[in-house]
Amino acid sequence: MVARRLRPRSARAAWEKAARASLGDRMQGGPVPLLVDSPEDVEGAALVDQGFPGEFPYTRGIYPTMHRGRLWTFRQYSGFGSAAETNRRYRYLIESGQTGLSVAFDLPTQIGLDSDHHRALGEVGRCGVAISDLGDMRTLFAGIPLDQATVSMTINATATILTALLVAVGEENGVPRARLGGTVQNDLLKEYVARGTYIYPPVPSLRLTVDLIEFATREMPKWNYISVSGYHMREAGATATQEVAFTIANALEYVRAVQARGLDLDDFLPRLSFFFSADRNFLEEVAKFRAARRLWAHLSKEELGAKEPRSWQLRFHTQTAGSSLTAQQPELNVVRTTLEALSAVLGGTQSLHTNALDEALGLPTARAARLALRTQQLLAEESGVASTVDPLAGSYEIEWLTDRIETEARKYLDRVADMGGALAAVEKGFFQSEISREAYRVARAREAREEKVVGVNIYPEGNATFSLFPDSGKKGTPILRITPEQEARQVARVRRWRRQRNETRSRDALDTLRRSTANGDNVLPSVLAAVVRGATLGEISDVWRDLFGEHRPSRAF
Repeated sequence: MVARRLRPRSARAAWEKAARASLGDRMQGGPVPLLVDSPEDVEGAALVDQGFPGEFPYTRGIYPTMHRGRLWTFRQYSGFGSAAETNRRYRYLIESGQTGLSVAFDLPTQIGLDSDHHRALGEVGRCGVAISDLGDMRTLFAGIPLDQATVSMTINATATILTALLVAVGEENGVPRARLGGTVQNDLLKEYVARGTYIYPPVPSLRLTVDLIEFATREMPKWNYISVSGYHMREAGATATQEVAFTIANALEYVRAVQARGLDLDDFLPRLSFFFSADRNFLEEVAKFRAARRLWAHLSKEELGAKEPRSWQLRFHTQTAGSSLTAQQPELNVVRTTLEALSAVLGGTQSLHTNALDEALGLPTARAARLALRTQQLLAEESGVASTVDPLAGSYEIEWLTDRIETEARKYLDRVADMGGALAAVEKGFFQSEISREAYRVARAREAREEKVVGVNIYPEGNATFSLFPDSGKKGTPILRITPEQEARQVARVRRWRRQRNETRSRDALDTLRRSTANGDNVLPSVLAAVVRGATLGEISDVWRDLFGEHRPSRAF
């Protein structure tokens, strides 16, 4: 092996002086050094001590062979209109090679309203599938083998109810809860920060989150009971560092709340998972995933005191950045999504969703959804990037960025700890304020063209029209549209469900739920009994509205 000889510092200084003079006002790159080309330039980075993949602190990946041994799960996020329509899309994606289901729910379902509630009008089925009762859930997974396909559900305030519905459908089809595999998001804290689909105040919401974690830990050994999400905070404007720091701060809050229930760390930490965005800054995103993995390994082992290696491993799902998609020249979104997906793969993700090119305009059409899936398949089968474990390891730029993100994230975590933890920081509006400030900065930078978006503030030529009626013969990008007639059919179906159920059994189950909640019991057994006896999602949510009240946004920090 030929040893690399480092150039003298004087030569480096002379080169940088000439380079900066040449660039002048065109100097770009923010805080990133002009050139990182030797170990001495990466302050604090142990470039020769990164370890091997599958070894603590897992900077290079949580498994020894990573994607060479097993590809990431192709988990396309999908849901729209009715359960029947979404079921058809799932079958289409499975036939196209998707390896995991990911359920998007409509806004009424997310905030605990049945499809026929007056506040649901105009929103039924529009940003996800409408699920009001066990009948909807049966239809959603009809013909899908739940003992083979893993299911991910992006649901938070009503996560306990949707999990109970899935358990009920599985058991009706001979799949016991112990064999159900998949993930439920169940991350309420970030809802108050960035997403807004909360129902109850933070403290009772945290109680429901922990109830689900406790239940799943004891009865659903293959189920990931929470996916602590930085994605939505990143979509709201958070930096890469803020995404890592605030997500891990929330995870620490959940872990301590579960410990207070008396559960052993190493019994539940192996099923805790994370969810991150893959945004536009390619190298920074790769480094972000590596930094998050290393930071969590040190915190879970050294601060929390977990003893099992699986408890130290940060497992995460990635979705390409919806906020990076543009309505202008939407075909460019294919390129954006490909680069973002590649950063997730090189960063060591365990599963991945790639956004469709038309999602800045509406719900993805079947053709656009298949192209998004094919993007992942092309990366897996043709690009060659899965043939090497952590191929960018040792790059001075990547290691510098990894160190920078971890260091800055630790500073944020120290600030959150000084406030009393993530729950206190959320209630004070700290996370919200930090993210809003960054979002405002980026908006101003784009207006001034200091931050460039191709097709929006530069190169606008060729911006196309789009059609709300893809079968009308009009030119442009076709858009999937949920019609008032589709909504009316779903409303009628929910009302028919209530008429046909045993009303006495449903009401008795809701009364039992009310008592068990008030007594401080774990709510999952009562919720499961209620959905089996015909109670709707909205009725169960209303029990808790009566007991907990509804949340009003906190003041700014």
